[in-house]
Amino acid sequence: MASTDHPFTGHDDQPRAHLLELVDAIEPWDNLERTHLEAAAQWIVGGASLHRVRKPDIPAMHLVSYFVALDNTRGQQLLVAHRKAGLWLPTGGHVEPDEDPWAAAVRECREELGIEATASSITGELPFFLTVTETRGPGAHTDVSLWYLLDTDADSITSYDQGEFDAVRWLTDEQVLEESGELLDPHMHRFTHKLQHARAKRHCG
Repeated sequence: MASTDHPFTGHDDQPRAHLLELVDAIEPWDNLERTHLEAAAQWIVGGASLHRVRKPDIPAMHLVSYFVALDNTRGQQLLVAHRKAGLWLPTGGHVEPDEDPWAAAVRECREELGIEATASSITGELPFFLTVTETRGPGAHTDVSLWYLLDTDADSITSYDQGEFDAVRWLTDEQVLEESGELLDPHMHRFTHKLQHARAKRHCG
């Protein structure tokens, strides 16, 4: 993706420039991700507030770090039944002001799953996927979500944040793709196709 040139001004130049670098480094999977990457870059350089400062929707567009826990031995990924969204989603949460998005994923992993985050061998500490999504229900807003990959062992996750989630499930990529899109994050199928491609490419390499 071509970066968006902009003379950053203000106190948050460095984190804003860093975020733009993260977005620019993501290779788009399809035309929709390309559109989302371009929209995210414009939002970053446009000077709008990037972080949620008051729940649930101030400002109306803010930054999120998703993290998808992968058990590569079993070929599974972890999804959670999110109470507020009413959907099966990856784990994650809002990035705090002055917080690096990867640090947010590490923090949320500890809070939501009770384990230390281990960056995936596919991506390291860089985001793999980006989405711009309007949420559902009261306090609807737009999440700009960086999707990180974590390597883990399914047996290491013995608890989860029951205040946030009703249940958790380990699913193979094929099982995720068989699930109705109405029950999942709206980009879950696209993410899984991109993940399958990255795994196959890495295996061949």
